[in-house]
Amino acid sequence: MITLYGIPNCDTMKKARAWLAERDIGYAFHDYKKAGIDEAMLRAWVDELGWQALLNTRGMMWRKVPQDVKDAIDESSAIRLMLDTPSIIRRPVLDVGGKRHVGFQPDAYGAIFDRHDDA
Repeated sequence: MITLYGIPNCDTMKKARAWLAERDIGYAFHDYKKAGIDEAMLRAWVDELGWQALLNTRGMMWRKVPQDVKDAIDESSAIRLMLDTPSIIRRPVLDVGGKRHVGFQPDAYGAIFDRHDDA
């Protein structure tokens, strides 16, 4: 089961969803704005990928974070921030079952799905 995590209006999400649709790759879409993010799942992602890879420090939501919070950010506070504001998680997170991938690059997705065609 493939799951794509993000928010629907994000341009990067739109590109990833179009890429998957063009290749007729089925997936479930998990909308952070409607469904949030499960703490146990987020902690597992942090263990696998690192909180720095997951925390989007380039987006509008990060710009709204108070400077003192930014200055003191660490794994624990980053997890709390991502749980409280799931749209601050870098998008998309692609879950292909055995592994998660953050962000969208067409070449990277091509490599991911070339490896999983026989699975």
